[in-house]
Amino acid sequence: MAKHGKKYRASVEKFDKQNLFDTDEAIKIVLDTASAKFDETIEAHFKLGVDGRHADQQVRGAIVLPHGTGKTKKVLVFAKGAKAEEAEKAGADYVGAEELADKIKSQNWFDFDVVVATPDMMGVVGRLGKILGPKGLMPSPKAGTVTMDVEKALVEIKAGKVEYRLDKQNIIHTPIGKASFGAEKLQDNFDALVGAIVKAKPAAAKGQYLRSVTLASTMGPGVKVNPAKLS
Repeated sequence: MAKHGKKYRASVEKFDKQNLFDTDEAIKIVLDTASAKFDETIEAHFKLGVDGRHADQQVRGAIVLPHGTGKTKKVLVFAKGAKAEEAEKAGADYVGAEELADKIKSQNWFDFDVVVATPDMMGVVGRLGKILGPKGLMPSPKAGTVTMDVEKALVEIKAGKVEYRLDKQNIIHTPIGKASFGAEKLQDNFDALVGAIVKAKPAAAKGQYLRSVTLASTMGPGVKVNPAKLS
């Protein structure tokens, strides 16, 4: 087991880790236990009652959080011609085509947080699937990152759009803001995210959909939210 520092152990003693809290209580505890010297990110973790190995039980999408994430994301856009110019004007950090794909492959270059691509560039981007996929960077139509409306995609991402998707354990991990946001803004962001995930429930999902929900700061302990009050 990993050894935790004094601050973490002190934080754990402030509440019952086995208890299920209402969202407002959970957020207060998370903020109370976010004791690092930097502005900690607050994350939500959702264990879902689905089996992501089946295509009809995949849960993936994106949402613009009402108050953003508190982080400015670097965006790489794969586009050519007029769409490349559109991307540059809309504030993309990097714009290109084959040369950027080659840079990623040959230099292991990852100085970006999100990848957007126009549909005609997916032949180039597709060859990076084994590199971008494991890092959660592969663009997709479902997340709005494969699109001809490059400007809209960039505006949404810069405004605080987050993508949610299942990992191999059928868990979704998504930031909902910074500790400095305060309880009200974090509640708004969390509610918006929950609404999107519930709406994305696959028809093939059986039984309890939200199995467990946990909120935590970067350095703090996980606080369990009562999933029965969310769906």
